[in-house]
Amino acid sequence: MIEIERKFLVENDNFKHEAIRALKMTQGYLSKDPKRTVRIRISGEQAFITVKGEASKSGASRFEWEKSIQVKEAQHLITMCLDGVINKIRHYVQYENHLFEVDEFLDDNHGLIVAEVELANENEDFKCPEWLGKEVTGKKKYYNSQLSQNPFRRW
Repeated sequence: MIEIERKFLVENDNFKHEAIRALKMTQGYLSKDPKRTVRIRISGEQAFITVKGEASKSGASRFEWEKSIQVKEAQHLITMCLDGVINKIRHYVQYENHLFEVDEFLDDNHGLIVAEVELANENEDFKCPEWLGKEVTGKKKYYNSQLSQNPFRRW
């Protein structure tokens, strides 16, 4: 139940040619408390409720619990979320031995593209695709919960 991931800015849209699939996602937050963030996400034809704990000192790992819920339930819960619902397209890119999830943000976060890679441990080596840019792991302004209250267009 510990998620370990590193996060990077994306420098160009070359990743789109390598994507094996893409899904539109809508997500909102019932709680943005950094000690217990509660997210509702609709991802294609699936929906989830997720609880995330406080990030480690490096920002690369934290507790994550996720449960599948009915899309209709998620649609109702989204209406109860705090202001700042996030819309994005997630592109899945297999590169070497890792799956990169590349989020192309929409609406108030349009223009921001961030890639995440999940790891087995914080020190795991992995190869970076050429379109991967500056690492932003642990930088709170890039957390989706923060983007919902301080969107990219305001930076």
